[in-house]
Amino acid sequence: MSLLRSVSDMHRLSTELRSGGKRIALVPTMGALHDGHLSLIRAAVAKSDVAITSVFVNPTQFGPNDDYDRYPRDLDHDCALAFGAGSNVVFAPTVEEMYPDGPVATVDVGPLGEKLEGKSRPGHFNGVATVVEKLFRITMPHVAFFGQKDAQQVAVIRFLVKSFDLDVEVIPMPIVREADGLAQSSRNMFLTASERAEAPVLYRALRLAAEQLSNGAADPVGIRQEMKEMISATSGVIDYISLADAATLEEITEKQRGQDVLVSLAVRYGKTRLIDNCHVRIP
Repeated sequence: MSLLRSVSDMHRLSTELRSGGKRIALVPTMGALHDGHLSLIRAAVAKSDVAITSVFVNPTQFGPNDDYDRYPRDLDHDCALAFGAGSNVVFAPTVEEMYPDGPVATVDVGPLGEKLEGKSRPGHFNGVATVVEKLFRITMPHVAFFGQKDAQQVAVIRFLVKSFDLDVEVIPMPIVREADGLAQSSRNMFLTASERAEAPVLYRALRLAAEQLSNGAADPVGIRQEMKEMISATSGVIDYISLADAATLEEITEKQRGQDVLVSLAVRYGKTRLIDNCHVRIP
């Protein structure tokens, strides 16, 4: 088990592993690890010879009104959890290591990054794509694991891999939830007790949409309205509620047989912004 802080050290090790015929898996994270991250690490361990967990709070994906300075950081705790889940290496570079010359040329993912989360957080996915592309080049993985909770991020990373002909297999993993349905997130720790008690309504709203799309007669516009009313009965402030084509992320206006729909939302409780989603295939 190794903790590496240097880009050059990490790249040197990855080069040696590749030369030795070892299969490398990467789990990119921003730290504050929880059971959702650990499920990714365990999957990476199962499908590789060497599992690398990166821990890096990436400034290029945060906007001026985001919570970069507030984002939780506890490397010792993250290392204990990552190594406990079987990770062979934790790569935890500083900002200066990743961006030694300050502002960098960024990857532009185009319209795919401008919808949903990208509409609410302009430039976010360009920052995500930029740091993931750098991590891929530094760690040289054969396979990389991402949580499905960030469904749009998964789509962006797949677009990145295809666009740049990167030799990395991207594997999304299911959302890990608390017993009451709330999706596990590093940001959940910022919720007050009353906010935490209300937040599972997000999952209930997603389940309502899934049931309606699969069995009900309601149209997408009506489903969005029902979800809005359910969430608005709490203190949550809705950023967006979306029923979109899972491939294009374009909003759907009517149900079509066989269509794969991404139902997603973003809601603020106090100062904490939560996201969640589910996929539904319309029968």
